[in-house]
Amino acid sequence: MELGIALDPSAPGALTGGWDELAVLADERGLALVVVATSDGSARPAAGLDPWTAATWLAGRTRGISIGVDLPDLPASSPKDAAAPWPTVVAKARESFDALAPGRLVTDASAWVTAPRGASAEELSTLAEQGRPVVVPVDSARDVQRLAALASAVSGTGPPQRSLAARSRRRPGIDYASVPESLTAHAVEPGDPGYDGVRSTYLRGGSPGLVLRPGTPDEVADALGFARRHRHLPLGIRSAGHGISGRSTNKGGLVVDLRRMNGIEVLDPARRLVRIGPGATWKQVAAALHPHGWALGSGDYGGVGVGGLATAGGIGLLGRAHGLTIDHLRAVELVLADGSKVRASADEHPDLFWAVRGAGANFGVGTAFEFQADRVGQVGHAHLTFLTTDIAKALADFGRVASEAPRDTTVFFITGRPRQGQWSYQLLGIVDNPDPDVIVERLTPFAQTGLLAQQQVVVTPYMGVMASAADVGPEGQKGFGDPVSRSAFLPKLTPEFAQDAAALLRTGKVYFFELRAMGGAIADVPAGDTAFPHRASAFQVTAMGAGHDTVNGLWDPLRHHFDGLYLSFETDRRPERLHDAFPPAVLNRLREIKRRYDPGNLFRDNFNIDPYPDARTTSADALPS
Repeated sequence: MELGIALDPSAPGALTGGWDELAVLADERGLALVVVATSDGSARPAAGLDPWTAATWLAGRTRGISIGVDLPDLPASSPKDAAAPWPTVVAKARESFDALAPGRLVTDASAWVTAPRGASAEELSTLAEQGRPVVVPVDSARDVQRLAALASAVSGTGPPQRSLAARSRRRPGIDYASVPESLTAHAVEPGDPGYDGVRSTYLRGGSPGLVLRPGTPDEVADALGFARRHRHLPLGIRSAGHGISGRSTNKGGLVVDLRRMNGIEVLDPARRLVRIGPGATWKQVAAALHPHGWALGSGDYGGVGVGGLATAGGIGLLGRAHGLTIDHLRAVELVLADGSKVRASADEHPDLFWAVRGAGANFGVGTAFEFQADRVGQVGHAHLTFLTTDIAKALADFGRVASEAPRDTTVFFITGRPRQGQWSYQLLGIVDNPDPDVIVERLTPFAQTGLLAQQQVVVTPYMGVMASAADVGPEGQKGFGDPVSRSAFLPKLTPEFAQDAAALLRTGKVYFFELRAMGGAIADVPAGDTAFPHRASAFQVTAMGAGHDTVNGLWDPLRHHFDGLYLSFETDRRPERLHDAFPPAVLNRLREIKRRYDPGNLFRDNFNIDPYPDARTTSADALPS
């Protein structure tokens, strides 16, 4: 039986003090809850302290007791009504309270039941049968001590694992009591103090109903078993939470967060073989490989997690010199949808190994990746900023120079909205050569594509390129909103594309636009060797804006220039996008492999390859629970 107290801060004498000492005593004696409310239920008492102010004060005076304030959902109110609570202000006040007193606020009165003042033990026991804490109005320390003695005598089992505040925020449809014992110590629920550190990703806000954080392959299997019993909920798999697609968080669903699985070890120095956990970031990988004189190409930002990039492709600043990240993958350890553990390589489950290099999120959870690193010494790292009033010409000039550059040079083009009729654009690049004269020679043609406003070129190890990324600490990622991104592969940057892209940018409705140079070593790998089929592309293009309809209206007219799309940067869930990502023969092969390894389509929330697209219910019960 959980018991708590109710205090009325509007009662006579409340402003002179003393009432808060009862809350302190309740906290010290292990009661579950202190509810702050006026005797008549009013949110705005005529005198004394209002409940919200009183609750905030009590949060500072007490250590761990849950604090209840009845704050029902507010309808939209007129900003001209000075007396009406403004919903966004109330929501922000809740967030501020949670930041100051994590996991202690309860704002739904249905989370407790109120007993009459002075209720007997029998009355309290009867009310407790409802499965909710029983709150009793109190006037004195004697009242609090009586309730504490009753709670201790009746329960005898100590406080519950989670506070009432945490349990009151549990989401419907999730059997929290059945979380496997192996995962309970690190599981995070919406009411837990650490929830804000796991709810969101780098670019997107989320509110999952439960985040499971396994640390071993066996625990991953347990997490997937829990997911199979909750197939009605969204399921996100997260490595470090950077993915632009945003599918590693959700609203009300499950997230399997692999950040604890972040080990990095050298397996074979002679062959430069390394084993890396999915939760490691590429910044950490670069730092670990640097003492050996090695590197692995890995996008353009060190905060990205290994797991997502190592299964989608990995178009990075070493791409033209050394290929995609997946081109260096030699084996991957996976937990499949049924909980079984397999190793996939050229010799073991070769069909699965082919599929995970380009469409990996559909087939299992990668728990370890074995890569063959490259020998990479000092490189030239360039960050150039330009100004132009003719963005079409800048795009066309960049496309020509980037395509003609030697394969040791990879440069990306980034721009956004115009300002007063002109654009600022940035070129980020690496020249895989330690000689300053060679670096200058490679970069000089790029420097002539516009009015150079700022430049920074350094000779650094690859570790230095990745080191600028912020480390992700316990506070987690802080993304918010729902960014819209479109992605495509461009066979050639033609003058016609440059003009059409310039027209898109002139609207001001796209705030981020990027071209990533490909070719070189990326094109050396035959298209059929992996599930990444777009080897012949010259560039990968990304555009980000606000609102799917708005971005579609701008992006769709450009599609005749494109051949395919890159999964990692795409948020369009229209069915035809799957056919853009994979040509028919590749998609058919992927469906066959999906039917073999995930017939029940457990992994369905990350650019899903449906194993049975024409009979979506055929496999609903194909997986054991």
